[in-house]
Amino acid sequence: MPFNTVFSHIIKKRLPRIKNYSQNPIDCQKSVLKQLLHKSLNTSFGLAHKFEDVKSYEDFIRHVPLSNYDTLHPFIKRQIKGEENVLWPGKTSWFAKSSGTSTQTAKLLPITVDSLYENHYAGGKDLLAIYYENHTNRKLYNAKHLVIGGSTQINTLTNENSIGDLSAFIVENLPWWTEIRRTPKRKIALMDNWEDKLDQMAHATINDNICIVAGLPSWTLVLFQRVLDITGKANIHEVWPNLELYIHGGMNIAPYQLTFDKMLPKPEMNYVQSYNSSEGYFGLQDQKHTSDMLLLTDAQIYYEFIPMDEFKELESTRIIHLKHVEANKDYAIVITTSAGLWRYIIGDTIRFTSTKPFRFEVTGRTTHFINAFGEKTIISHVEEALSKAARENKVDIIDFTVAPYFEDKKGSGGHQWLVAIKNSKGLDTKKFEKDIEANMQSLNGDYLGKRKQSINMLPPKFEYVNKQLFETWLKKKNKLGGQHKIPRVQNDRKLIEELLEINRDVTRIL
Repeated sequence: MPFNTVFSHIIKKRLPRIKNYSQNPIDCQKSVLKQLLHKSLNTSFGLAHKFEDVKSYEDFIRHVPLSNYDTLHPFIKRQIKGEENVLWPGKTSWFAKSSGTSTQTAKLLPITVDSLYENHYAGGKDLLAIYYENHTNRKLYNAKHLVIGGSTQINTLTNENSIGDLSAFIVENLPWWTEIRRTPKRKIALMDNWEDKLDQMAHATINDNICIVAGLPSWTLVLFQRVLDITGKANIHEVWPNLELYIHGGMNIAPYQLTFDKMLPKPEMNYVQSYNSSEGYFGLQDQKHTSDMLLLTDAQIYYEFIPMDEFKELESTRIIHLKHVEANKDYAIVITTSAGLWRYIIGDTIRFTSTKPFRFEVTGRTTHFINAFGEKTIISHVEEALSKAARENKVDIIDFTVAPYFEDKKGSGGHQWLVAIKNSKGLDTKKFEKDIEANMQSLNGDYLGKRKQSINMLPPKFEYVNKQLFETWLKKKNKLGGQHKIPRVQNDRKLIEELLEINRDVTRIL
């Protein structure tokens, strides 16, 4: 049976819908909100907030307050205990463990049948539909798809509710025609021990015909390196000659791009970015040559935005509708979803690169910034500054983090960078660091102003740490693998001091 021809024909049927929500996003959003409210009229949350009286967006914001995990947790706790019709109609049986930032306790976020099929799966299908449209004569369904997710182990509670990573529920409920193309086998995907899982995943897939790889950039590179160690090959295309698509998300790929280019040297290799989290599938790259993402406005998620210069968590007073956002401004995302998350602040920040259609890039987290000296540094600043310098100096980045340092005698301080690199031999560190600093000043006017003549801020300090440092820290925190990642910027020294202590121990042992 010509599986690929059939798959291509079916998946492209999604294109008219994608075109509609791309060209008519505001109308789609109105419809989504109306549907979400109507379906939840008789839930505990709907009754408590008088959804029957909500006739407009203005009514909606009057009746439903902003929320975060703490405010919704009492409702989620009732769902976990088995109560029905709480945040969403019927029984909610699936709860995803959100890794969040690597320094926080995991959250248990509800996943409903509606949100899984009409949001998470819908986003994945839309991504493939656009890929087939942008790249003609694809034959992705003729080969295997390697997904480097978290643990797919699902824990079932006494009331038949289940707790696991988002990837657990995605894999567990895949249709047969998708499951037969997924690799490795479920036995390996179910493993909890990331180190053993990584090794077995590499051994199990080296002889597969793989055309798609999907996963977090940092962990994907770890798997790729293990595959090369086992096979002795020079690059991944020598192992998987038909690999043509890498789907990435969860973190900026830019600091790792040089390493990916070395491991995947074929010029026809394609990279596509998506934005899928435990809270929902929000965006996907719809253009071939730019990585910003199209906002999914017809996938059972209603969006609101808080300008970051006015962000005060639940006390924020200026919350705006999609039609009022502006390009090149940072916003905290507020979502209402078919998983029962009502006006929920997810903690991510984005910047729209276009408003016709609505395309955006992820810029960081509401809680991850450095403003110890008034420099207002966010994740996108440090990622872009380092990425550009790494490309110019041909540096393979393994991982990094940035935090403030303080010098009491001078009454000031600056930024301290911990950077793990793959190829330190022959590196002109002074030039590399000078380039990073120049990029920071170019990207961030507040940083530039504070750094003038080193009066308000001292020069940055750089420390090149052991290659295994960040992996060791994640392992110590029981956060190794999957969707877990190192926080890029912190406004205090707690994380960086832990890392420095571990670096001394690791270096001494080695």
